[in-house]
Amino acid sequence: MVTAGLLAGGIVAGAVAPAWAEAPVVGAAPPSAGAPTSAGPSDGRAERTLPPERTLSPELATAVEEARRRVTSMAKAHPAAEVRTSAWNALRSTRGDEALLEWLAPGGGFDYAKQRARDTRARNKAFCERVVATHTVGFSPEVRAAAQRALKGSVAEQAAFVRTGYAEAQRRDRAAREAGEQQRLEVAAKDRDFVGGLAERDPGEQVRVAAQWALRPGSSDADVAEFFGYGWATGAALDLEAYRTRVADAEAARHHTLTLLIREATAAEAAVKDAADAAAARAEAERAWKAVSEHAGAAQRAWQAEQAAAAAQAENWRAIATLSRESAEQLWKVMSGTAESNQDAWAGEQAGAESAAAFWKAMFDRAQDGESRTRG
Repeated sequence: MVTAGLLAGGIVAGAVAPAWAEAPVVGAAPPSAGAPTSAGPSDGRAERTLPPERTLSPELATAVEEARRRVTSMAKAHPAAEVRTSAWNALRSTRGDEALLEWLAPGGGFDYAKQRARDTRARNKAFCERVVATHTVGFSPEVRAAAQRALKGSVAEQAAFVRTGYAEAQRRDRAAREAGEQQRLEVAAKDRDFVGGLAERDPGEQVRVAAQWALRPGSSDADVAEFFGYGWATGAALDLEAYRTRVADAEAARHHTLTLLIREATAAEAAVKDAADAAAARAEAERAWKAVSEHAGAAQRAWQAEQAAAAAQAENWRAIATLSRESAEQLWKVMSGTAESNQDAWAGEQAGAESAAAFWKAMFDRAQDGESRTRG
């Protein structure tokens, strides 16, 4: 039986015995000492990365505008509620762009929000929310109801659900399915073969792990049915969360570096005018703009790879949505809504990656223009 470890959100390697085979012991630990207790503009405690100035260079203004779009995207779609709240507060700050840049900087609000999201209590609540999102009333009524009660309850009740309540509700649901002929889902050999294909070739690591678990030595038809009922959806949710978390982390670091490199390049170019050694100053300015172009080029290539990954997922879920709609088997009908939602989500990620790649391409072109200007 799939237990709490999968849904708790740990991203695991595609091993035969995944980390979710044992449920973790989860308590209601207090926040770590020194961690901020609110998510606001004061989260950004890093040094000021860009001192206020009256007029930003065109390149820096463009970078700041893209940073604002990136923080807005995290406020809407980052997997961690703590990050979403903190991002919204940074966007609302009366300090404007400076607050956004400090929020993205190492040690700023983004890092503090991620730290809070790793707190035991936050993970327990996220676990309960993920259960509600991936377990349907039709297949897992006991689990879903127990998760909803825990969400409305205390911190201790949420910890108890993670520790034992989820597994107990799973057992009640399985017993009801086995006792009721109408609820029992027939698992054909072709269904097992399909799950075997997912275990080997699905683009999502967590879906592959979930499929491998469903087909582990000693597994039964009930395990395969539970994969269709909630294991597949759970793995898919974790894959989407992992993608969004990874690109958010990477892009925050890239934007912080970009603002520093642009400031250095624009300052070096401005210094050429009054330099005693104009040739040396031009060489320094050219070097600085070259650093910007190299950084932007690497970021563009990274986003092109992310775009390809998101496109593969969107196409995969499009095919699964079609299969689930066309199949007459109740086993497949369970996945219909999930497949369509995942197709839409990954299509959105694909579009976002395409937009980000276009931004970095434009920044690369601007930086190359800077190289040309300073080269004389």
